[in-house]
Amino acid sequence: MFKLTWKHLGIVFVLMLSLVLAACGNGDSTDDSSSDDNNSEEASGADLGNKEIELVYVEWDTEVASTNVIAQVLKEQGYDVTVTPLDNAVMWESVASGDTDGMVAAWLPTTHGDLYEEYQDQLVELGVNLKGAKTGLVVPEYMDVNSIGDLADVSDELDSAITGIEPGSGVVQSSEQAIEDYSLDGWAVETSSSGAMATALGEAIDNEEPIVVTGWSPHWMFSKYDLKYLEDPEGSFGEEETIETMVRQGLEEDSPAAYQILDNFNWESADIESVMLDIQNGTAPEEAAQTWIEDNQDKVDEWTNLEQ
Repeated sequence: MFKLTWKHLGIVFVLMLSLVLAACGNGDSTDDSSSDDNNSEEASGADLGNKEIELVYVEWDTEVASTNVIAQVLKEQGYDVTVTPLDNAVMWESVASGDTDGMVAAWLPTTHGDLYEEYQDQLVELGVNLKGAKTGLVVPEYMDVNSIGDLADVSDELDSAITGIEPGSGVVQSSEQAIEDYSLDGWAVETSSSGAMATALGEAIDNEEPIVVTGWSPHWMFSKYDLKYLEDPEGSFGEEETIETMVRQGLEEDSPAAYQILDNFNWESADIESVMLDIQNGTAPEEAAQTWIEDNQDKVDEWTNLEQ
């Protein structure tokens, strides 16, 4: 009986010790996980601040590509990022009013020039993220026209119509100015969307039909098709443009690391065109962005270097 009692007590002791050790182990595991989450910014040396960031963009292929790339970079640094497509004017107003945090989609000095003039005092300008942007009227290389003025000779072939994108966009406004500058009587810009314009262009090229579209570069269509800009001696479309980054006032104080990453963000036409072409070929924007990031980690490291 005595031996049986001690045996039972020994079993109870072992069981109790196991439970205590298990409880300690679970507590350590929970603390480690929590520590990893809470100290992620300490490991990177970054002061994330408010981790919720909303970026806005206009649904042009360039801006879909650039916004998804920088959004993915910010996510990898620990931010909770929302990307929201908006109309041109609403995009600018939302950042200026502080309703959203920023955009990497400001085409200057011409395309968004009027919106810049309206909102510049309410925004923080972080500068150029891409140089060498351009807008103009674009035709397939096989068309026998070289200047905007030459369109007067092919009015019947084109029904005096320029295939445009969204109404009110800068390139549409410049196209309407070109109609006036080059005395293209009876001509009009038929507005739709950037996607519809690209579809119409592709269908015309497949059938070797004439078409003139409102175009801009960088754009995947220049990689896919043999195209040319019509010469613009009157300067209706202005000079070479840049794409710039704008953020709301107060972002630097609220989300310091995000502010600096957006300030550091810059790349080249070949970079953005590779992302655009992947998206056009059917890859989801987030996936195309992630692929580019993995293939260009050296550039991303420069953007996320917060000691600059």
